[in-house]
Amino acid sequence: MTMPATPRAALVYNPIKVDAAALTASVQRLSAEAGWHAPLLFATTVDDLGDAATREALERGVDAVLVAGGDGTVRAVAGAMSGSGVALTIVPSGTGNLLARNLRLPLGDPETMIAATFSGERHAIDIGFAALRRPGGDVDEHAFVVMGGIGLDAAMIANTSPQLKRSVGWVAYVGGAARSLVGAHPFQVVYQVQGHRMHSARVHSVLFANCGSLPAGLELIPEASVADGLLDVAVFQPKGPFGWLFVWRRVAWDNSVLRRFRAGRSVLALRTEDTAVRYARGPALDLAPAGPQPVQLDGDEFGEAVHVHTRVEPGALLVAVPVGHTLTPTGRPTLWAGAARRR
Repeated sequence: MTMPATPRAALVYNPIKVDAAALTASVQRLSAEAGWHAPLLFATTVDDLGDAATREALERGVDAVLVAGGDGTVRAVAGAMSGSGVALTIVPSGTGNLLARNLRLPLGDPETMIAATFSGERHAIDIGFAALRRPGGDVDEHAFVVMGGIGLDAAMIANTSPQLKRSVGWVAYVGGAARSLVGAHPFQVVYQVQGHRMHSARVHSVLFANCGSLPAGLELIPEASVADGLLDVAVFQPKGPFGWLFVWRRVAWDNSVLRRFRAGRSVLALRTEDTAVRYARGPALDLAPAGPQPVQLDGDEFGEAVHVHTRVEPGALLVAVPVGHTLTPTGRPTLWAGAARRR
């Protein structure tokens, strides 16, 4: 009778974002307590944001991967794990924690998340991919787990100091937003959400999201779900300076406050809809701006593109969560419970 192989996890971490000694010690200790082999340890580098290390870990047959770092590290590792059937544990680190926030994970309790690798539950969530056609004709594709965008939001990120972002996190984007808004001009774009008709509009930004919550309790796209197999699209087309007031009201008040209460939802149902922000939903989106526009994915700039094709892979990413944890009201039910699924 062949005995089952002892499972092993891998940890991929950004040494700039975490206390590497404390983190690796916790992962090694909890791994040993669970009866797993000593984990494989990979530190990210300038040349490898985590995707190459993750592929190596998968090739070596690991049963789970933990990731600790900023949003860019999570994005790179998640992209490499898409469709692998191996569970990913997100250990909240860094300043953004966008996916962890949207999954409502405990941000201040890394040991609980590490332990979930060995004794937690598994949920299947969607992951997005964006194929970017560059001005020279080349096409490259990248994963995203929260949201991406073209236009003003990407310019805002490009105008944000990396040093300030590392120090104060999302507060740093206030300065980037101020610099971007000064010279912001709408641009013409043709876009089509799969299953809907084609549109042509003058916009400041188009966002495509897998989930819709931002730090500080802001709900950019309140009905977005990480497990519905669909992209949520937000088209920002304010008309003049006062149009931005409608955008801010929609995001900071309507979506983030009123929608939480029955009375607030009744108020929204009676209000005349403004066109400063338009929403759509579908499995894929094609965007063709009139000229090159900056692109961002999960808060990182990705240069300029003249065409973007973005899509979701439904349920392609398994995430480990503590026992009894639910993702969002619209999330899928737990697929596996107990120890990590062995291949």
